[in-house]
Amino acid sequence: MKDLVDIKYWIFDLDNTLYSGQTQVFSEVDKKMSSFISKKFNVDLVKAKEIQKKYFYEYGTTLSGLMNHDNIDPQEFLEFVHDIDISWLPKDKVLREELIKIKEKKIIFTNGSHAHVENVTKQLGIDGLFDGAFDITDANYVPKPHLDPYQKLIKKFDLDPNQSILIEDIAHNLEQAKNLGMKTCWLENDETFAKKDSGKPYIDYKIKNLPSFLQEINILKNN
Repeated sequence: MKDLVDIKYWIFDLDNTLYSGQTQVFSEVDKKMSSFISKKFNVDLVKAKEIQKKYFYEYGTTLSGLMNHDNIDPQEFLEFVHDIDISWLPKDKVLREELIKIKEKKIIFTNGSHAHVENVTKQLGIDGLFDGAFDITDANYVPKPHLDPYQKLIKKFDLDPNQSILIEDIAHNLEQAKNLGMKTCWLENDETFAKKDSGKPYIDYKIKNLPSFLQEINILKNN
């Protein structure tokens, strides 16, 4: 991992990356998506879930499918699904300490909203530690893994991809990053969709725990 000592831009996915997927935070968002679809289309929650997942797998996000097929207002959707109570989510003191030690640029890159970024980072106790966030509205509602949001991210923050790393829980979201010259890091998990393509050569690093990984990098920097 010595080549990561010189990384200038640390790019982090948000959901199931900055917090563990085992916390089930995203399942709260997931439930709200089903509820939104159920109310909009006047269908039961089982049917709503079918529509939700169909759009997710076809378009990368449920929102993209709703916009393409059903002319749904994206802001209405985002405000509804990210209005979740996660006050039970514990602070991550180790992650906070390790992020503080990284003096280089730190950016959040998410298919979620800025409001969701603020909510999650505040609950984790890591708000104020990032140099910015790039959300789905910054991407003009085009989600990862499409190439366009990666290019917009690079332009917005004036990144040098060759001095950047992207850390993600969804393996195939790393392909475009690698194609653009970034280092890539997959946070291992057992979600079928997230681990699909996890054996592909565009993944440089595989880690089990984000705070521990950052701790190792910070120790290397100081040696």
